[in-house]
Parts: sequence; C-alpha cells; structure tokens
Amino acid sequence: MNIPVVYEDDWLCVVDKPAGLVVIPTPRHEQRTLTSILNEDLKEKGISYRLHPCHRLDRETSGLIIYAKGKSTQQKMMLEFKQRKIKKTYVAFIAGAPSRNEGQINLPIDGQEAITKYKTIEKIKDFAVVEVYPLTGRTNQIRIHFKHIGHPILGERKYAFRRDFKIKAKRLCLHAKALSFTHPMTGAPIHVHLPLAADMQSFLENHTKAGS
Repeated sequence: MNIPVVYEDDWLCVVDKPAGLVVIPTPRHEQRTLTSILNEDLKEKGISYRLHPCHRLDRETSGLIIYAKGKSTQQKMMLEFKQRKIKKTYVAFIAGAPSRNEGQINLPIDGQEAITKYKTIEKIKDFAVVEVYPLTGRTNQIRIHFKHIGHPILGERKYAFRRDFKIKAKRLCLHAKALSFTHPMTGAPIHVHLPLAADMQSFLENHTKAGS
C-alpha cells in the first residue's frame, strides 16, 4: 500500500492515512495497520530505525498523522499533544447545519474535559461542510460532540443510526487536514496541510451538482 509522506526530516515523518486503516492494533488484533505497513516498508529498504505514532486517528478518519523516528522523539511529541500545543484542523461533513456558523462544543467525555470549536464553510442540501478545531484530544471526541448537538458526521455508524441521516455516505466523512506545532528537536514552527481526501471531494462535487 502506498502511504503518501507529507513531511519528513531526521526526527519526524508525517503521513496521509487512508480511511479504513487502524494506526495500531485494536482488541481485534489486526495484523495490518498503518504502523506495520510503514515499518515493513522501512525494513524492506534496509533502514534500521522504526516509526512510532505520536497520536491516533480513528479507523474511518483520513488525513495527517505524525510519526517519530525513535522513542525519545515520540515522547516529546506526545507531551506537546498532552499540553495542547499542537493545533489540529479537520474537515467534516455533518447532517443538517448548525444554527450558528461558528461555535464551541463543551461536553466532558469519560469524565474528562472535552472542547471542540467549529466553523461552517459551506451549506449544501441536507448537510454542511465544517472546519473543526479540537482543543482537547479525547477518543472519538469530534464524532461524539457533533452527535451531541444534533448534527452527526455523515457516515457515522457508531454514535448515530441510519434514520439520523437524509443523505448517506460510504464512510465517516472526517479528514485531518492540517497540523501546526513547534518541532520538538529544532524549535522550528512546522505547518503541514492536505487537500480534502479524494473520496470526500468526489462526494462533495456530486452532491453540489445534485443540489444546483
């Protein structure tokens, strides 16, 4: 599987994760994960270091994920995430449209503070395109928060039912499109971004035409 590398230096590697692939094994004990694919490729090339994920993306979410070339760098990056020093931007397609074009969702998850900001980019028949800025990093936070405000993410199957949607999507329409952080080794500001995932772009174009 060809995993696009979006940014790379001596310490870090940022890749574009495809939807449908887990980062590390879940309780299902998947043999084929994003991490195993990347490290098998390095091994085949005779490269000695291994890549270690610094955070997670859900199986169905596509987009940017940071890997460290070594445990010490991984620990420093994970500390940046814990200290909320990393700015994350997602794009989501949600059912309906929020009453306010910009907002903040405050809903604790598993007893822990969870905050998500959002901004509506475009409204299309039966759904809206929003940019999402999670200020905390709880598991499934974005998915839980948008379900909570009555606008579940299109393709959501864990926190919503088919009856919740007027429009169907083949996968969860959530894409990690941008990351901004201070490099843990050099101190340089790093900004990495992606275009919308190809399948989500096609979905958007098809439904924009249909609604025109």
